[in-house]
Amino acid sequence: MKGRDRSDKATFLCGARAAQWRPVDALSLKGLAKVYPNGVEALKGIDLTVREGEFYALLGPNGAGKTTAIGIITTLVNKTAGKVHVYGHDLDTHPGAVKKCIGVTPQEVNLNMFEKLLPTMMHQAGYFGLTPRQARRNAEKCLRAVRLWDERNMLTRTLSGGMKRRLMIARAMVHEPKLLILDEPTAGVDIEIRRSMWDLLREINERGVTIILTTHYLEEAEHLCRRIAILDRGEIVVEDRMERVLRQLPEQHFVISLQQAAKPGQKFAGFQVHWRSRYEMEVEVPATRSLNEFFELLNAAGIQVLSIRHKTNRLEELFVRLTMPDLPKLPDREPGSALEQPDTAKV
Repeated sequence: MKGRDRSDKATFLCGARAAQWRPVDALSLKGLAKVYPNGVEALKGIDLTVREGEFYALLGPNGAGKTTAIGIITTLVNKTAGKVHVYGHDLDTHPGAVKKCIGVTPQEVNLNMFEKLLPTMMHQAGYFGLTPRQARRNAEKCLRAVRLWDERNMLTRTLSGGMKRRLMIARAMVHEPKLLILDEPTAGVDIEIRRSMWDLLREINERGVTIILTTHYLEEAEHLCRRIAILDRGEIVVEDRMERVLRQLPEQHFVISLQQAAKPGQKFAGFQVHWRSRYEMEVEVPATRSLNEFFELLNAAGIQVLSIRHKTNRLEELFVRLTMPDLPKLPDREPGSALEQPDTAKV
């Protein structure tokens, strides 16, 4: 991106139009509240600001209010009170302008399985008033950007899970929105596909599109986002830079599998290691050290790593520390709790 000015950078892969650049809030929520007819208070007057060009994480356990907040921002849910502005447009007075500013990828795959990729893109563009010529041009640019142009004449039902997710991102961007909202964009895909999608999303953000991400994978938010807000029972319990929030986790626990058998019992200065077998170990990385430092020690000992995973659900531990600080630390356990599953309790 070197050598480009900010106004050039603010054009997305699909050619999002950018006027003379000036600092502006992509999203502003003031006192946003929602009470459903059954009395459930999903949002309790939250304030939130997402700056233009940010990659922003909105996290929270099931039922925290994330889905309701996204529904209000995207005009699908009526708010009870508060104000919403998207790139300066007031949701109450200019809902059409708000809709044009936003692209959304829902958690559920909602493609027409009897439709081909190119018509899927063209129809989506038509919903936003693009001419057939504009729609065709944007559809090609977006499909090329997500590396699906060669599959443009395939039926969507024939795509793999990862390809469907990429198509949904392209579809969300075909009308050239400035704000992209991603609700669990990598749900149900394996780690290799997830990481390739991280590269795609980072590229989109680097080209000037503001992104709001909801996810149940803390490593995903940590890898992509600079700032984070955590919702709990309709309230924002923390909003800060990602690194400052993560400091509240005093240590990290990893399970490391090795390519070749090693001698159990080896020790590594500054790290607590428990050998499960000759091929697998558990390691505790304190807050004052990094995983890279441990890898350097492994390399010095001639030990090659096959795979690595978190032993505990870090996102759940973070939620507990922020929302229930008086509770003891979560016991060590393998990932797979409810917080790692798709957000089915939609409030």
